[in-house]
Amino acid sequence: MYFENLSWLLMIIAGCFVWAVPVWGQDTLSFPVHRVVYSGLDKTKEAHLNAVLRLYEHPDLSANQIEAAAQKLRNLNSIASADVLIDTLEKGLQVTFQIEEARTLFPILNFGSVRGNTWFQAGFNDINWLGKGIQMSAFYRNNDNRNNFNFYYRVPYIKGSKWGGSFNFFRWASVEPLFFDEGEVRFDYDNLSFGLTALHEFKTGHHIDFGGSFFIEHYRKSNDQPLENPPGPDSFRQPKILGKVVHTLNKINYNYYKAEGFDNTTMIETVYNTLDRDWFFIVLNDFRYFKILSNSGNLALRLRTGISSNRNTPFAPFVLDSNINIRGSGNRIDRGTAQAILNLEYRHTVWDNGNQKFAVQMVAFSDLGTWRNPGGTLEDLFDADNFRHFVGGGVRLVYKKAFNSILRLDYGIDLYNSNERGLVMGIGQYF
Repeated sequence: MYFENLSWLLMIIAGCFVWAVPVWGQDTLSFPVHRVVYSGLDKTKEAHLNAVLRLYEHPDLSANQIEAAAQKLRNLNSIASADVLIDTLEKGLQVTFQIEEARTLFPILNFGSVRGNTWFQAGFNDINWLGKGIQMSAFYRNNDNRNNFNFYYRVPYIKGSKWGGSFNFFRWASVEPLFFDEGEVRFDYDNLSFGLTALHEFKTGHHIDFGGSFFIEHYRKSNDQPLENPPGPDSFRQPKILGKVVHTLNKINYNYYKAEGFDNTTMIETVYNTLDRDWFFIVLNDFRYFKILSNSGNLALRLRTGISSNRNTPFAPFVLDSNINIRGSGNRIDRGTAQAILNLEYRHTVWDNGNQKFAVQMVAFSDLGTWRNPGGTLEDLFDADNFRHFVGGGVRLVYKKAFNSILRLDYGIDLYNSNERGLVMGIGQYF
């Protein structure tokens, strides 16, 4: 290779040393990048990856920055793996990312059955539509013999900027058990909603979403009731306007199905009831932490806390649900106006055939939660009667070539009442 002057020779020697040995000062040694190349792309567009990495905004990059860029690619749902090659050209470095794309278009086929709730779901989801990182999904869901649908469309970067947007249209219909002093009353619940959201990325893994939706809730008493003369209204309808702000900080690094790092999501919602002309507020925070232990173990933790307007109503927003927070507990068996939930999992890989497509994990878990009763005080969170603690185990069947394409099967038992137990199935990790 021809070197125009001695300074170029010294730069290349230093660059080889930086890549060979991780030493102090690595971040301070930066080199000019002349060209960024992506190899192995089939569906994904280079313009989308350039918008994600934004390397051309920083013409001089250190070895650590280039490796961080490779990790950003691995963290994309559309990328299964990414490696880096560095070549020296006369005008600077050529950075080549060797990419293995993940499958991004796949059907949604899901079903579940726990005590008091049976459902199935069918549709499709593409998380890299047109190769631009656009998410588009649609599905039909039958929930307790009631019809549901959802359509969602999300553009992360509009014309390569740090702004994006999303909209969704859905109908949710279910049988909702609400709790009065006399006992449980079942309502047929319908929610028809249309929403728009704006997205802004400060930097990779740090973004804010804000927007709103208009929806109409309709409650009708179900024909099948556990009480002979159930209290409450026979039917009522409420048009509402929702505004929300969601702040996300994501520092999770993925290696196929394994995760390490943390993220935190804070959501603030306000709902205006157009009939009663009053406001309702909700604040919800999710913190997750992941740690890879040796080659086979993955520790996972989620702390979910939330608080809302504290009205003494059976329509409290935070639910105790087997599919959401406490495995084995059943379908929406309690409600509250504040919550604190700690989910802990140890995931152990028992089989992984290397670079092939499949893996199997065994999981041990603990789900602990407590709620504030509607109209109660924060002391309710420390009342032993409001605690639920389920423990159990499960299995994960992993398809490594698509993000979070995991068949999940868990069985949980209440530590304080062994008669309370349940089997929970789903797609994707529980959290």
